[in-house]
Amino acid sequence: MKKMILIAFVALFSATTFAQTTKVGTVDADYTLSQMPELKGAQDALKVYNQDLEKQLADKLTNYDKVYKAAEAGFAAMTDAEKKAKQEELATLESDITKFRNNGTQLVQLKQNELLQPLYQKIGENVAIVAKELGYTQILNIGNNNNLAYIDPTHDITLKVLAKMGITVKQE
Repeated sequence: MKKMILIAFVALFSATTFAQTTKVGTVDADYTLSQMPELKGAQDALKVYNQDLEKQLADKLTNYDKVYKAAEAGFAAMTDAEKKAKQEELATLESDITKFRNNGTQLVQLKQNELLQPLYQKIGENVAIVAKELGYTQILNIGNNNNLAYIDPTHDITLKVLAKMGITVKQE
């Protein structure tokens, strides 16, 4: 019986100690990102990249049209081997255009990730600094995809992280 009481006491003491040493806070990384001045540069770079991809596609379409019209104009005078070679060339160009169109979205997403990664890294570093300063043991992201049932706003360090980054925000 004494052994059971001792085990219960140790378990209760451990749980109490654990509860006292755990401090959970939140941060909205998406909101923090939206307030960073560096985001404009990343968005501009992504826009330029997207325009470059659109130009590349336009060039491919222009080239295809040029090859198609040249083939169409000389098709009657071509030998069977030349006709077959020209058809294969056009099929290859069509395939290239289709692949380029299909991969365009993925290329833009990869570029966006490449441009935003340093910004998220900066947010993460500042979250770590603020969390240590305020004694938090865990910080949860409450961005657009948050699935938490309840969050006490007094534990949200988003504004403190922005302040640490030198960004001031007008509170609503």
